[in-house]
Amino acid sequence: GLKVVIRNSGSAKLANKGPSGDAWLSDFFYQDYHKLVLKPDHEQRPIWVCPNKHIFLETYSPIYNQAYDFLIAISDPVTRPRYIHEYKITAYSLYAAASLGLRTDDILSGLKRMSKNELEAKLVEYIRMTTFKAGKVRMLLKDTRYYIESNFKEMLQELLQSEHIRKSRKGGVGSTEFLEDSAHYDKIQLQGTKDGGATQREAMGLADVESSGTEHSKVYQFEIEPSMVQTVRKTCRDLGFPMLEEYDFRHDHLTPNLKINLKPFAQIRPYQEKSLAKMFGHSRARSGIIVLPCGAGKTLVGITAAATIAKSTLVFATTAVAVTQWKRQFLHWTSLSKKRVYMFTADHKERWDTKEACVVITSYNMVGHGGPRSREAAEIMKLIESQEWGLILLDEVHVAPAKTFRKCVASTHSRCKLGLTATLVREDTLIDDLFFLVGPKLYEANWLTLQEQGYIATVECIEVACAMTPEFYHKYLEASARKQQLLYWMNPNKFRACEYLIRKHEARGDKVLVFSDCRFALEKYALTLKRSYLDGGTPNKERLALLERFQSDDKFNTLFISKVGDNSIDLPDVNVIIQISSHYAARRQ
Repeated sequence: GLKVVIRNSGSAKLANKGPSGDAWLSDFFYQDYHKLVLKPDHEQRPIWVCPNKHIFLETYSPIYNQAYDFLIAISDPVTRPRYIHEYKITAYSLYAAASLGLRTDDILSGLKRMSKNELEAKLVEYIRMTTFKAGKVRMLLKDTRYYIESNFKEMLQELLQSEHIRKSRKGGVGSTEFLEDSAHYDKIQLQGTKDGGATQREAMGLADVESSGTEHSKVYQFEIEPSMVQTVRKTCRDLGFPMLEEYDFRHDHLTPNLKINLKPFAQIRPYQEKSLAKMFGHSRARSGIIVLPCGAGKTLVGITAAATIAKSTLVFATTAVAVTQWKRQFLHWTSLSKKRVYMFTADHKERWDTKEACVVITSYNMVGHGGPRSREAAEIMKLIESQEWGLILLDEVHVAPAKTFRKCVASTHSRCKLGLTATLVREDTLIDDLFFLVGPKLYEANWLTLQEQGYIATVECIEVACAMTPEFYHKYLEASARKQQLLYWMNPNKFRACEYLIRKHEARGDKVLVFSDCRFALEKYALTLKRSYLDGGTPNKERLALLERFQSDDKFNTLFISKVGDNSIDLPDVNVIIQISSHYAARRQ
């Protein structure tokens, strides 16, 4: 089992502080867990649940996979090395769990069943208080009409105490009656899977745990004005009712259907199946975010979601190159006709008939642009803003909270939004806004597990330290911070090491990608070594031509690339990456 290292007993005053008296250090180094009460059969259980909301998972447990699926549903990963994972329960993670249909008793029974130790009373109370309102209220779009829905009539009555909610209600402020219906939740069949895919509870590691709720219970609803949707969502969030958006697409008879199916060779992997099972729980499409590592098939997950909903789909990508890649992938994996896939970029401005279902792929910059537009681009923007989209796919969704890109979400009308990313992190505080803009995190896969299962490449990381030459080091000590960066980027020993590695791997037939955040160093290295390079100034047509040649030409085996390669570059045959001076890079890189 896990050996918990604790500090020696001493002053009670210092027990929750670091050696310098900093309380924040207690979260990481100085927690005293010797009072945890172990269960008699603790060795057969996979997790430790600590009073500070941190959870430790033993990856060598026989029920690791089930425990992992459960913890991903209720908590956020902190760190996931090979043998011991650490997670933390937060308000947002509990909101997301409740929004996915997990009731308070489901969460507590799952923790009690898997925990080696008895749960602290304060932690149980925190979970009960945090999930009391979360997940109890949903926004449902059905036949182009918006409803607020709940299994609990008293929750809707509490919501209607708000003046904003009362004014948003269709039928007037004085309406008091609720619509009543029976909730029938049947499984949605996912293409590319055996037996239609996993159920939502299977995807959350609770297949063998009886639900605390009933699957066929009454639901209560009232209708709201479509123009007040954003106001209602914000008000509900402020009142402590984080709301989930659901789209009853199978009963939407007013929106044209998209003729799209996955091709027979498109088979969904188990982790992709679990992520989609969470999206399509309760017989509806649920807005949210799926996190999968690079190379794990995020694009296919998005395409499968589009094929399942089978309504008009709008895809946002980060670059024009990514837009082209998305179109290629839609045509590769599905039966969709070329005539129903349109691109909106600086070089492609294709109009479509809004009366017929289609797929439109564009970039965040094209829609988020605030300056003047050409007449042709302005007309296409009117089409995008006026159309009701069945699904909006947000590739690299972590960029969406930026002020420039918020317009992409705010100016488009969609029934369901699905965000995709490998890196759900930002260096500012805006990442939490994604819950409001898009929806909760639905699923997150662990790259080490996928690597061990053979789904993604096994990565070996080697750091090569290159001492500075005496001349450079002398100048480095006297230089400003900016010039110091240039000196260690352009260190002659580093250049020679890079040259040696490139020539060695090229001789083996490897495909080599060389990254640098410094545009000057990138250009200097590439030109000196007579290799091609790609940066922000490279025109889109030239980018596509370089990437295509790099992918297909056996004699073109090295490409230098700047931070434009951080996102949405599809180069599956690259097997060597050389990163020049990775210091101070963003966590996302």
